[in-house]
Amino acid sequence: MSQQSYEFYVARAEASAAEAKVATLENVRERALRAEATWMGLAKQARAVAKQRMKIETEKAAARAAAAEELAAQPQT
Repeated sequence: MSQQSYEFYVARAEASAAEAKVATLENVRERALRAEATWMGLAKQARAVAKQRMKIETEKAAARAAAAEELAAQPQT
């Protein structure tokens, strides 16, 4: 499954908002507004996932650095 970016979801939300703005039928406008809300929700989720992923990677890098320092500090036999 491919991952979509925050920018992709925001672009889709903006397209849905534009569609709602020019819609002449109420049901079409409501559908576009629901789509906009859904796309924005997905954008927020994508941003949160990216932030969490960065946090985890930073923690892993710190753990690797600490392990490397500990290994380097051990006396050579």
